[in-house]
Amino acid sequence: MRIDLHTHSRVSDGTDSPTDLVHAAARAGLQVVALTDHDTTAGWTEAAAAAQVAGISLVPGIEVSTRFRGTGVHLLVYLPDADDSALGAELDAIVTARQERVPRMLARLRDLGIPATEQALAEVSGHNLVTGRPHVADLLVRLGVVASRAEAFSAYLADGGPAYVDRYAADLTRMLEVVRGARGVAVLAHPWGRGSAEVLDETALAGLADAGLVGLEVDHLDHTPAQRTRLREIAGRLGLLVTGSSDHHGAGKVGHDLGCETTAPGELARILQRAADLGSPTRVAGKEL
Repeated sequence: MRIDLHTHSRVSDGTDSPTDLVHAAARAGLQVVALTDHDTTAGWTEAAAAAQVAGISLVPGIEVSTRFRGTGVHLLVYLPDADDSALGAELDAIVTARQERVPRMLARLRDLGIPATEQALAEVSGHNLVTGRPHVADLLVRLGVVASRAEAFSAYLADGGPAYVDRYAADLTRMLEVVRGARGVAVLAHPWGRGSAEVLDETALAGLADAGLVGLEVDHLDHTPAQRTRLREIAGRLGLLVTGSSDHHGAGKVGHDLGCETTAPGELARILQRAADLGSPTRVAGKEL
């Protein structure tokens, strides 16, 4: 069974609709795919309907923007109760902060002589529910300022860059509490990628495990082979499950093809069992596992 537990649709910063994403996953030979758009569950219903048609199993999820010891950390949350009020309040706050941040980034780009307007951004983003830095990066590509999203981040949008603007992100330890209350399963996304390794050492991960963390996304393109080995060893010592995922964004992220990294069936079974033990009302959609 081929399982990919981290993908994005254009509801957040991917380039495919939830329907197209699910059908692409089926064509790629996946039997299970998780939709984990940033800070929103808005794509779940459409993706579930597509999974039924495509004959694939869909795991509903979210990638939540959090902060830990001053560093941005992404938390994958599987099968939470989408109607949980505390989870909904946190997601609303994060999305609102994203939306308020974007005009300020555009203004900074205009100060640099780049014609980055909100109308131009809307044409690029397709009026996505969750608009953020990747869409601003796409605008810079459209304007011919840079050649790729990666170049846009390195030249303008990364932390400390000339167009960077800070924003609210949920406290990671607090979010683990919220996720547990929403009966979801929490897995750290690419924990040692993007500058997170310094703050997410084994001692920190042990504390997060005590606070409700269930797993680590070990097999991710942001991790070197050596990092994967060390993370797998840490997960074993802490009793954390291990996942692998593409972090697919469609055309928005080069090289992250669906199924390029996968999760072992036994680890998916642990996620499903944990959700069942917590009494989660959310189920895998589409083909029955």
